[in-house]
Amino acid sequence: MVSLADAERLKRAAAATAIEEVRDGMVVGLGTGSTAAHVVELLAPRVAAGLDIMGVATSRTTEAAARAAGIRLLAPDMLAEIDLCIDGVDEIDAQLRAIKGGGGAMLLEKIVAALARRNIAIADGSKQVARLGGRAVPIEILPAARGLVAAEIARLGGTAELRLRDAAPWVTDWGHRILDARFPNLDHLPALARALSEIPGALGHGLFLTEIDALYVARSDGVSRQERPIEE
Repeated sequence: MVSLADAERLKRAAAATAIEEVRDGMVVGLGTGSTAAHVVELLAPRVAAGLDIMGVATSRTTEAAARAAGIRLLAPDMLAEIDLCIDGVDEIDAQLRAIKGGGGAMLLEKIVAALARRNIAIADGSKQVARLGGRAVPIEILPAARGLVAAEIARLGGTAELRLRDAAPWVTDWGHRILDARFPNLDHLPALARALSEIPGALGHGLFLTEIDALYVARSDGVSRQERPIEE
């Protein structure tokens, strides 16, 4: 069992290796969550030393951290493409399919990932799994659609739980709610992703099946990189 301190050390090691891909002149997507926070912190001294980049934040939390780090920011609605996005994952398998959204920002994370020519995931070894499903699949919803989305999740064989924070519904940066959905069988991920996307009032989900191009994963013996397998 990895201690919390060791997990943070490993996350930071993965982030430190991943940001070696950041070059002058790049527009870089900045993820949300405890792992992605290390990216912003580690970029700060490079920016102070003259690294010329622009960032695209995926949440207000990341935006505040980036500004504090001296990273200039662009709004995603002004962009059609960015160079690179670096973000953490909740779980990731050998095919670089992931569940994301533990930080509640998967809707904008997915938009920024779609903008990026290259998407990098960073993680400690505990996030690598043989099979997705240990973590819930977050679904960002309109508040009025809670009942409908929960019923559709049940029809798909899953269960849905409203995410809470301080005993109140979690409110996203966009004023939405999050349902955390669990499914006993995730054998048909593309079909599930399509079905979730088609539910009225479901604005986005945390299944990232094709977006991630590379994974930097840190273990006690070092950081390794895995590129997405080439599909024949």
